[in-house]
Amino acid sequence: MEHTNSHHTKTDGDLAEYKAIVDLHQKGYIVSDPLTEHAPFDLIIWKDGESKTVQVKYRSKDSSGKVEVHFRATQWNTNGSYNKKIDTDPIDLYCVYCPETDDCYYFDPDNFGESVALRIDKPKNNQTKGINFAESYKRVP
Repeated sequence: MEHTNSHHTKTDGDLAEYKAIVDLHQKGYIVSDPLTEHAPFDLIIWKDGESKTVQVKYRSKDSSGKVEVHFRATQWNTNGSYNKKIDTDPIDLYCVYCPETDDCYYFDPDNFGESVALRIDKPKNNQTKGINFAESYKRVP
């Protein structure tokens, strides 16, 4: 019997976490997973006596060649869905997994406003100033 999972966004999120765990392990981190879904972060990492909390996201590259991360969460109630700003105070790092590159990108959300765009593909106009090239975010800060 074939198993199908109809809740694909949860499946995508799970894949992003698994990819982050492997990538962080390969980078020499001990990776811990909180025992609750209600923590404000997905992972805790430790290396060289320092720990950090990590929020993991799955983001596909858009048609313009970038990955966008908005620091908000969609929630639902009896009136429908709404967006809520994420409190980034308890989050030391974001890890964004992009399936098109099969890479993880890391950044401190405090270095950005309400969102960040990581450029995967070279801009068509060859602009480099003010561009967050994803390649520069493969290392854990």
